This record gives sequence, C-alpha cells and structure tokens, in this order.
Amino acid sequence: MAFSKRVDRLKSSLIREILAAAQRPEVMSFAGGLPAEAMLPKVDWAPMPAALGQYGMSEGEPALREAIAAEARALGVPCEASQVLIVSGSQQTLDLASKLFIDPGTEVLLEAPTYLAALQAFQFFGADCIAVPQESDGPQLEALRRALERSTPAFAYLIPTFQNPSAVRYSEAKREAVAALLDEFGVPLIEDEPYRELVFDEGSARPIVSRLRKASWIYTGTVSKTLLPGLRVGYLIASPDLFPYLLRLKQSADLHTNRIGQWQALQWLGSEQYRAHLAELRDFYRLRRDAMQAALLEHFADLADWEIPQGGLFFWLTLRQPLDTRTLLDAALQRNVAFMPGEPFFVDPDRHPGHLRLNFSHVGPDRLGEGLRRLAAVIREALPAEAA
Repeated sequence: MAFSKRVDRLKSSLIREILAAAQRPEVMSFAGGLPAEAMLPKVDWAPMPAALGQYGMSEGEPALREAIAAEARALGVPCEASQVLIVSGSQQTLDLASKLFIDPGTEVLLEAPTYLAALQAFQFFGADCIAVPQESDGPQLEALRRALERSTPAFAYLIPTFQNPSAVRYSEAKREAVAALLDEFGVPLIEDEPYRELVFDEGSARPIVSRLRKASWIYTGTVSKTLLPGLRVGYLIASPDLFPYLLRLKQSADLHTNRIGQWQALQWLGSEQYRAHLAELRDFYRLRRDAMQAALLEHFADLADWEIPQGGLFFWLTLRQPLDTRTLLDAALQRNVAFMPGEPFFVDPDRHPGHLRLNFSHVGPDRLGEGLRRLAAVIREALPAEAA
C-alpha cells in the first residue's frame, strides 16, 4: 500500500499516550493541561434553536465572530468580524497555517521550548524548525535577530502569554522588540494565546499582533481552557491578506466548526456570567498553583530550579543534575504518578535533557504533595549516586 511521503514524518503524541496510561483513578497526573473538572461550568442547552442542527457557514456563526472581534479589539488587536474564523479548537489553526505556509524544507521560527503539538504539526508538513532560546521575559533578542538574518522563515510561531510549556510571559519591552524585528524582516507571526485569561496577578500585556505595522499575522485562541474543552471551539483572527486562504483551507478540511458548540460559547463570551466564572477560575487555580509551589519547595528544592508561574496551568522545572526525563516515565507510572517530560518540547530533544512540565490544575491539593513526593523519589533513584 502506498501512503504519502508525509506519513513517514507522522509521530504519535507522547502526551496523549501518557494521558491514556494515566486513566486509572489512582494515578496522580501532572501530565496534561487538563482543566479541573470541578471548575467546568454547568451549561444549559434547552434554549438552543433547533436550526443549529443544520449545516452552517464555514466562517462560523456571525454573532460569535462579532463577539470575538469585540473582545480582541479591547486587547488592541485591529480587526473586524470579517477577519474572524471559528475553528475546531485552536489546534486546527496550526493545521490550517501549516497547510498555508509549509512545504518540505520550509523554515519556521519557534521558541525553545515550544508547544509540543505545534512542533509536531509543523514537522509533519516537512518544516525545518529554527529554535530561539527563551529567557524569563521572552526570547533572547540577539538570538532572534541572528536567526532572522541567517534564514527566511515562512512565519514565527510564538506563545507570549504564559507559554506552554515554560509559563513565560513576555515583557512589554520584549513584545515591542519582537514586533519590530518581525516588521523589519517581513516575517508573518502566528500568535497563540490559549492561557491569556488564566492570569493570577494584575499584570497584562497587549498581543504582539497589535504592535505590528507591516508583517502579516494570525492571532489564535480558544474557549477550551476557560469553558469546556469538549466543545472544541477556537478561533483565529488573521490579517486581511491571509484570511481568504485560511477560509478556503477550512472549507476543504471540515466545512465548518460544530454549530452547537459555537452556540454554547456565544452564551458565555462577554457576559457577566462569564466574567464571574473567570474570576472564580483564577482564584481556584491560584490556590492550586500555590499548593504546588509549597509541595515543590518541600520535595524538589534540592533537585530542580523553577519560576513561579503568574498564569496558565504549568510549572516548568529544570533539574540541577540533567538526565533524560523520558526514561523516568515507566518508573513514575508504576508509582501511580504521571508527568510530562521536557525533552519533546524542543526541536532537538536529545540536546535538552533535564526538564519537566508539571500541571497544577488537575490533581487536588489533598493528593498533590504525595504525588510530588513519589515523583521526586523516582528522580533521586535515577540520579548518579554522587548527585543524589
């Protein structure tokens, strides 16, 4: 049987495999970016019009597009509803953008580390990924400039607000500098913001796309982290030169995003009910973040370094004695603990050993400490005797 050459680049999703292995109720999973089930809102389907069971527009429901455009303009994103495309989770944005920009050998620019599923999508279509190291407030600007001078990437893919996996939030200065560099070199930006609403302090920052003057752009988000991930409703907003192509690609992919999920999202976005839900969500996750910070100090203080995340769902740990954390998975699962190794978040994973991504939203505080104690024990056992 003859498959396309792309199939040779097809990789299974490590995070999905870990989540499948962690389905047993006794497993304490710090692996996936799963919202806390206790915070999934109760929804009412009764008022939904029966007509929404019919086929819909590829662009998405007009009222939802208007609501998303209004929210984006409030953040400083220059857009109209005509630039909004409703997608099947923001993951579909990455698929559509890959189809638009990437041929085998196409260069794309990423953060190091970066979102694993984005990296897999780009590599599946044959991209050569160029990685720019992260600092605590965003990418290393000198490295970014050198990368742009040496190559001609089709686009830059960035997650500037509570980045997955590192939880980094770009500073205002870095956002301005990145926008200026992308304008200078004429490189389109894909800005991914699934965690913007999950902020635990008073800080905020305008999206990078709002600062661009010349470069084309795609801005993408989702309701998966704030409402129901099962709705599979996300959105992209694109500069006018890109939008028609993305719309045609959407039409060829799945005709339109499910209208039932779109209707439910519309009941919430921009409402007082939604604002109250977000406030409750932030308080809940802030408490869980603080609980994990306390447990990490107890069990990992001598093993790893980390920053306290100011938003999002993850801690990013760097072991003081590097080892390939992928080799720890089986031992951790045998102790009913799951975590996400850090190596796969890098373009060249074997050159970046010694990182872990730990989710703090899913495991309750009553089990958190025990889970981290077991995980720390697995790491200590794997370290050389003199290091442990």
